[in-house]
Amino acid sequence: MAGPRLKSEQVKRFLQSEIGAAVLWLLGSLVLAAVVSPWLHQAGKWLAATAQTHDLPAAIEWLAAACGRAKFGRFYDRALLMSAVLLLPVMFHRIRSVRAAGGALQAPRMTRWGWREGVLQVTVGCMLAGGLLWGLCVFLHWSGANEAKPAAPALGRLLSKVMVPALGASLVEECLFRGLLLGLWLRFAKPVAACAGSAALFAFLHFLNPPPGTLIADPGHPLAGFQLLGAMLMHFTEPRFFLTDFATLLAVGLMLAWARLRTGALWFPIGLHAGWIMAFKACGMFYQKVQDHPLRPWGVGDNLRSGLLPLFTLVATACLCHWVLRRFDPLIRASR
Repeated sequence: MAGPRLKSEQVKRFLQSEIGAAVLWLLGSLVLAAVVSPWLHQAGKWLAATAQTHDLPAAIEWLAAACGRAKFGRFYDRALLMSAVLLLPVMFHRIRSVRAAGGALQAPRMTRWGWREGVLQVTVGCMLAGGLLWGLCVFLHWSGANEAKPAAPALGRLLSKVMVPALGASLVEECLFRGLLLGLWLRFAKPVAACAGSAALFAFLHFLNPPPGTLIADPGHPLAGFQLLGAMLMHFTEPRFFLTDFATLLAVGLMLAWARLRTGALWFPIGLHAGWIMAFKACGMFYQKVQDHPLRPWGVGDNLRSGLLPLFTLVATACLCHWVLRRFDPLIRASR
């Protein structure tokens, strides 16, 4: 009886912690999105149909066209984002209650770097991560696993499809995952466990997609969202998915969390994140994969974030970061 009772106490203590509040926030967001997504899908398709028979403002016309093209998974993604934002106040309230009870640890303080030092960290991180990943893209072209697309993208399209996502996603995701969520983890757990937990959450959310070929017969059914969520979770039972796709994003999350701890700020992680996105997006615009190449699917999957070669590239990036981050480590700088 002592074993189950001890486990029950541990679960209770976990749920009453800040990290427990974050986990409940995630689970609540997934469930709420499953409830909302069928209704959001019906509303989007109704708007698309209305736009075909009525004159609407330009912004509404654009939204209606996007809804008309979108599949059910897209509506679930948007429902998940809205659910996460909607439930954030509940999580914050729970965290304040935990702190008031005195159960939180003192998180490592953020380092205040000057803007010039911050820009330098962003630049170095971007060049380091993006350069190595682009080098992998060039190697795949040289080996025949990728081939150049018939026409190179226009400069305007290249900027809109590469630079804008790189800057936007790196800023938003680093503030959320390494700023807010990792900060919460550090108040409950030791740095190693906090980095591992936040990295696993980061990888999980990025791969919250159904396996290829998943079909929802009736997207308007009230339980369609739960059907899609079940298919998404079943994706995580595939061994190759874990050894290639998930392991790569887990390594990315660990490196970003480690860079945040080493520098005491978000500048360097933002640079790393932006560099990876730029190389990833640019490779997809200039090259296309060659089917049935010997390197696929274990060496490299459908893109640069899947396979053992991208994982080895991340290991090389981590080795270089270990040396480069000595320049930006506040503890090492203070000892000089």
